[in-house]
Formats: sequence, C-alpha cells, structure tokens
Amino acid sequence: MMNYIWSGMMLLSLMIAMWNGRLDATMQAAFESANNAIATVLGFIGVTALWTGLMRIAEKSGLVRVFSRIIRPLGRLIFPNLPPDSAAFSAISMNMVANILGLANAATPLGLTAMRELQKRNHSPNRASDEMCTFVVLNTASIQLIPSTLIGIRASFGSAAPSEIILPVWVVSLLTATVGLTITHWCNKRSGVRHA
Repeated sequence: MMNYIWSGMMLLSLMIAMWNGRLDATMQAAFESANNAIATVLGFIGVTALWTGLMRIAEKSGLVRVFSRIIRPLGRLIFPNLPPDSAAFSAISMNMVANILGLANAATPLGLTAMRELQKRNHSPNRASDEMCTFVVLNTASIQLIPSTLIGIRASFGSAAPSEIILPVWVVSLLTATVGLTITHWCNKRSGVRHA
C-alpha cells in the first residue's frame, strides 16, 4: 500500500512541476537531494562503525549476558505474567540489553524471536496479548546508552560536539518508556486479562 502512496505522490509532484513549467528545477532538486543523502551517509559511517565494533566486542566478550542478568529484575517488573525461565522472557531480556547497548543488528532478531515466543503463549492468536503490546512499546522507546546513529549524523553535519546529545536522549527515552509503559499497563488493566 505504501508503495502506491509514494508512487502517487511522486507522479503528482512531477505532474504539478510540468504544469507549472518547473520540471528542470524539480529534477535538479531531486539530484541534489540524492547527492546530499550519500554525503550524509558516508559522513557518519565511521562513527557508526566505531560504536558498532565496540558493542560487538561487548557481545562477544559475554558482557551482554552479564547485563542481561542485571536487567532481569526490571524485566520481571515490566512483564510480571511471564515466567522468568521462559524462552520469551529470555529473548526479551537479551533484546532489551542489545537495544541499550546500541546493537541494532542483534536486537532485531532477538525482538522477532521474543514476539514468536510470545505468540506461542498467546491464548488469542488473532489478537496481540498484553505482553506483546508492552514489548512493542518498550522496543519503540529505544533506550540506548550510546545513540551512535544520531551522533554520527550530527558529526557528518559538522557539529562541534556531536556527543552532547547523549544526556537529552537518555532523559527523553526514559520519559517516553515510562509514559508508554504506564499507559500500556493502564490499558491492559482496563481491557481485562489477556495475558500471554
């Protein structure tokens, strides 16, 4: 569906540009935007590679597993109806740690595994369980220790202090997670018991 929407928007803009006699300016702007996108991506590849490499070392050294054990009490608080020894709880814990450490490549498969395991425990397969909704909210909040992508983008645009964004990102993502989880918990209580 989105492909049709984007295609329609592009065709409509080209038709309007032709109608107004500004097709050359529109094409020039499109090419300049494409060049700027490539320059931006190349500019933050180095920063992203550095942090991804450091986080990969943390993963290989077992530090991620240590953090996973540390975060288990928080996981029990957020997902009180999941047994701590379940595959779903384990995948959720690992996903939370991977997100916190900025390991997006590791977090995605762990998140998919967690959703598969939660679906296995779901009593209404055609409807998301409370735990599934809570997990999506937690994942969307994206709490990270080092927001490497954002730092890379700021560095590529010439920021004098690209990492000064870290503290505001922590504050905003913690507030987002807190508000999101509070609302999810409240909605789960109002909707009745549909635990995984």
